[in-house]
This record gives sequence, structure tokens and C-alpha cells, in this order.
Amino acid sequence: MHCEANGDNTTEERRYFLSVLSTFESYREQSIIRIERREKYLLSLPPDHQLWLKRYNEDLENFKKCVHKNADFIPIIVENAYTIFDNILCSDNRSHSETEVGTLSEGLDKVQSVFKQLMRDWSSLGATERKQCYNPIIEEIEFQFPPEKFQLKDVNVLVPGAGLGRLAFEIASRGYSCQGNEFNLFMLIVSFYVLNLCKKVNEFTVYPWIHQYCNNLTAEQQMMSVTFPDVRPMPTPESKFSMTAGDFLEVYSIPNEWDCVATCFFIDCAANVVQFIELIHHILKPNGVWINLGPLLYHYSDVKYEKSIEPSFQVLCEVIKKVGFTMEKSQTGLKTRYCQNPMSMLQYEYNSVFFVCRKSPE
Repeated sequence: MHCEANGDNTTEERRYFLSVLSTFESYREQSIIRIERREKYLLSLPPDHQLWLKRYNEDLENFKKCVHKNADFIPIIVENAYTIFDNILCSDNRSHSETEVGTLSEGLDKVQSVFKQLMRDWSSLGATERKQCYNPIIEEIEFQFPPEKFQLKDVNVLVPGAGLGRLAFEIASRGYSCQGNEFNLFMLIVSFYVLNLCKKVNEFTVYPWIHQYCNNLTAEQQMMSVTFPDVRPMPTPESKFSMTAGDFLEVYSIPNEWDCVATCFFIDCAANVVQFIELIHHILKPNGVWINLGPLLYHYSDVKYEKSIEPSFQVLCEVIKKVGFTMEKSQTGLKTRYCQNPMSMLQYEYNSVFFVCRKSPE
């Protein structure tokens, strides 16, 4: 995984990097504080309420044990995070001012989401979600670029918004040359460890939903654990597999470079989705293929002070054609889930869209 810091932004980027590490390191303390708030409130209740809630109080103690087990994984990934990038960003010599770098206000939620992503991408429990979301994309790539017609190692596939890298890994494992791209530094740090340093199958145990306090039939469902990785992340020797860090709109600019761009739960991450569509068209080779699956949960839609547009799928299809794509396949209503606790009383399910577009040959 490779990322270059550039020019005047290096100091700011390094401080952000260190803030992310600091946020990871604060996970144990901040998570325990949240449980202790509940315990404190419990102690303020009338004595008979406390007595009736004795089992709940015991559950809170068990939740703490799960948090501690999650937290035990963090020093391992932080220790190795400094080797991710090839520049000053990741020097592990912190100056005095940098030792006082703060944590990120939204950071704890991002750390929690990483544990859920580990379930989705790298545990056997996540296989159902991966089958729903990744298999249609992989099968389409194999249909578009079959081994009897192509040297697979010469087929360049890009996966923007790669998360913890499982989709890109699966594509590379089938012999294609695949690169994942991810902007979220929390995801990058963990994916780097899983993809490069995990030594054996089911090496670690985490509790993905320990922070999900609502809609549990039993405390045991909140404390459900998963082990990862379910496979040793080693692509075949002949395939080329890499991950890049950074904003998709900034990292990629070379025209006519990719045979295929595969997006999964990604295009709605843009404030202006048209920019994504234009860039995908720009970087694809003539006759190149864009494969997409996911909902339109526009991420900036309800974020205060953020500018965002949220076109419907109907409007999006018109834009795709105007940019210069031919839509060869389009399917709606694909049932897909995202980091869902299968035992929860509340089940989120998207009716996702799946489409295949081709850039016109020049």
C-alpha cells in the first residue's frame, strides 16, 4: 500500500495520521467510559429497580470484557501502521508537539465501524453479505474478461472505496491485476495489517456489535464474536494486487488506464456523484467496463454545512449516458445488507441497483 504526502500538506496530513492512531489508542478508555455512564445511571435508580436489573448490570460487566478483547487488537495494528506509507507521514518518531495530538471527535464511531467491517470482509459470518454484494461484480468481471479470451494478469481492474480490501483481493485471487483504493485512514490501517501481516486463518477474535445497545433479544446477541481472517489473504503469485490511499478524485487522473472499474457501495460517497462518473469514464480504456452495485445512500445528504446533490437513479442513468457510457445491463431490487447483525431485532436491507456500463470504443 503506497501513499505520497505532497508539499505543504505534509505536516497537516501527518498530524491527521497521528490523530487517527491516537483515536484507535483511545478506544478502550472511551468505550469503557460509555459503559460506566450506564452503570452510574443504574446506581441512581430506586433500589428495587436496581435489584430487578441485576442481570443487566452483569451484562454491562460482560460488555466491558468484550471491549477489552477488541482493544487488545489495536496495539498490534497501530504498531504496524507506521510502515504503511513510504514517506515522512509514517515516521514513528513523534516530536514533542505531536505527542499532544488529539483524538478525532467522530473517531470512536469509526473505530467501531472497523470491527463491523472486519466481520463483513474477513469473517465466515460475513460470507452471506459478500455473496450478495461482491459475487455479482466478480461474476460480471469473469463474464467480461474470460480466461479463454484474455491474459488475466493483463486485465487491470480498479476498486475505488475498497474498505478492508476483500472485494479487490477476491478479484486478484482469480488472476486479474487489481488495485483497491481507499480514503478512510481507519480502514487503510486495518486493511494493511490484515492483507500484509495476518499469518494464519482465524487468528483474531472481535466483537463487532458490542456497541449496538438497541434491538437485542439477549445480551449474548450483542456479544456475538467473529474470528478473522477466514482465509489467509495471499493472492496467487501470478496476479498483481495492490492498495492505494487517498481521495479517488485526486489519486486517479491518467486517461485510458483501466480495463474495468468495479464500484460497490461507493458512488453515493460523493458530494457530487457526477464527478465520480466523469472520472470513471476518463480513466477507463476505450471499450472499458464499469460495474456497479449498491444503494444511493448519499453520505453528505444530511450532514450539516456540507454541500451535496442526491439525484435519483433515473436521473443518474441519464447522466451516465450523457457522460459517454452505454448501459448494457441494469437491474434494480437486489437484496443487500451492510454490516448487519443477523440476530438483531432490526434488520436493514437495501434494494440495491446493479448495472454494467461500457465506454465507447474510440
